[in-house]
Amino acid sequence: MKYIANLIVVKDLERSKAFYKKYLDQDVVVDYGANVILTGGFSLQTLESWRGFIGDLDVSFKGNNAELYFEAEDFDAFAQNLNDVVFVNPPYEAPWGERCVRFYDPDGHIVEVGENLAPAARRFAASGMTIPEIAVRMDVKEEYVEKWLEESK
Repeated sequence: MKYIANLIVVKDLERSKAFYKKYLDQDVVVDYGANVILTGGFSLQTLESWRGFIGDLDVSFKGNNAELYFEAEDFDAFAQNLNDVVFVNPPYEAPWGERCVRFYDPDGHIVEVGENLAPAARRFAASGMTIPEIAVRMDVKEEYVEKWLEESK
């Protein structure tokens, strides 16, 4: 058995493709008409075609029970461009130091974008924290912090 990808149902495929391109830099890799695969590996499926697959079952949006997760190398630059989204959580810093934000796509699916942990570790190092202090702050092993800091050299 091989897991392939997530698929989310959308009401307006063109609107969703534009949203995922604008905010998350996702391009269409494969376009099957009623279904497209984006560069992140997930798919968008039209509501009309989805209903053909599931029959009379209800389709609900804004379920708040799952999310698509992305990471940004430059979280500040990313967050500055979120001027017309509906936030679940505006940008904040999680207890382990990663900055993140959650917002809805046009159909109410939650999208989270978190700061990649390597830049977060580098941010803490730049503030004068030691490797052991960063490891405690981020609740990770020191070897991870060392690796993340080495990547920046």
